[in-house]
Amino acid sequence: MAESPTISIEPGSRGNANLIYFLYIVAPVFFQVLALVGVVMAYLGKGKGDALIENHYRNQINIFWKMLLYCVIAGLLTFILIGLLLFLAALVWYIVRIVKGMQALAAGEMVENPDSWLL
Repeated sequence: MAESPTISIEPGSRGNANLIYFLYIVAPVFFQVLALVGVVMAYLGKGKGDALIENHYRNQINIFWKMLLYCVIAGLLTFILIGLLLFLAALVWYIVRIVKGMQALAAGEMVENPDSWLL
């Protein structure tokens, strides 16, 4: 009987980077702390993978900090009601960045411009 292939979630592995994207994508629905776990995993894996994985870790770290900043700004602006729209725009940005990152990782490609503030 053939052994099934194992998926490594060691820091610096593709499986680890994919797990971080998964934690990010479910964080808004379940527990926001999952995104914090994901960014810690990205920081711990940084410097341990090849150029492809390092690119995805940089993207994941940027997604976390920029989304946090967007949410703080939106939270402050809820007093003038524009904050609710900014929360929605930030959520769309967050999901699009994660999905694009997951697609690039699955295709074995680097994320284009992981430091971008846009999509």
